[in-house]
Amino acid sequence: MEHLRRVRDFEQMKILADSRRLEILRLLMARPMTLSQLGLVFNEHPARVRHHVKQLEKAGLIEMVGTKVVRGFVEKYYRAKASAFLLQEIILPAEANHSLTILGSHDLALEAVAEHLRQRSHSPLELLVLPIGSLEGLIALRQGAAQIAGCHLLDAASGEYNLPYVRHIFPDREMNLITFAHRAQGLLVAPGNPKHIKELADLARSDVVMINRNRGSGTRLWLENQFARLSVPVEALNGYRREVRTHTAVAEAVYQRKADVGLGLQAAARQQGLDFIPLFEERFDLALPHELLADKLLQPLLDYLASAPFRKLIASLEGYSPAHSGDQLSP
Repeated sequence: MEHLRRVRDFEQMKILADSRRLEILRLLMARPMTLSQLGLVFNEHPARVRHHVKQLEKAGLIEMVGTKVVRGFVEKYYRAKASAFLLQEIILPAEANHSLTILGSHDLALEAVAEHLRQRSHSPLELLVLPIGSLEGLIALRQGAAQIAGCHLLDAASGEYNLPYVRHIFPDREMNLITFAHRAQGLLVAPGNPKHIKELADLARSDVVMINRNRGSGTRLWLENQFARLSVPVEALNGYRREVRTHTAVAEAVYQRKADVGLGLQAAARQQGLDFIPLFEERFDLALPHELLADKLLQPLLDYLASAPFRKLIASLEGYSPAHSGDQLSP
């Protein structure tokens, strides 16, 4: 058994977003247990626990370590593959009466909004915006480490952004999505495009070195889905394991010639004077519990999202569209 394992895999993070599976993992970190023993803990039939155990086993988080015949039946013992798992680390203020914590995807406009609200003398609201990735932001929201999550997760099966993930992670809670903006993403390359990169498939060339986004980010998920469709193993891409947490860092790596290309926002390319090859437009949403909509603390943010200055700000960023900003969706 490993001492400490950092959870970076997308599927593993999805599995642990379920509170029941997270609790089973914690029990199996303490000692090996059977389905019958877990059933007694949760006061449920072992068959109902089995589904969660199999999901954890499939994700590589637990393993079968032995069997024992009990009253003519073979009982399987399972245990966790590590003594501790690290998902996310964050330290927040002890008192946050005038602040909202937004964890999730990196967004240039959201950073600008946070700075705008911070400078308003008549508004006590401060937005604490930390880019950790779309999926990890939703998990942090589920675990109470944030009030809002910023996300742009595309569900490949339905073609829908964010809603399927929110339904999966919050099946027992009423949630809302507020459309923040639509954004253009594509390939960021050096001025003049010296490697003559034209499409996503060019990242598989042996002479091209990429810079990647962190696991759990919507950008990386989109990239991996596309290469799966192309039947290209992402591990074979030069630079695939080099990760950065923001679109700005992707642009800086390309600008400094530390990489030939990276997938990111058109606005980030413009900031660094890079060339940009558009690939897709996405919807960036703010996910929050429904009850937060009635909280007075949120009102300055909602008011600003509905204002003309906000739409002017969005329109000033290349590749951003405010056409549906402020729209609300209920999963």
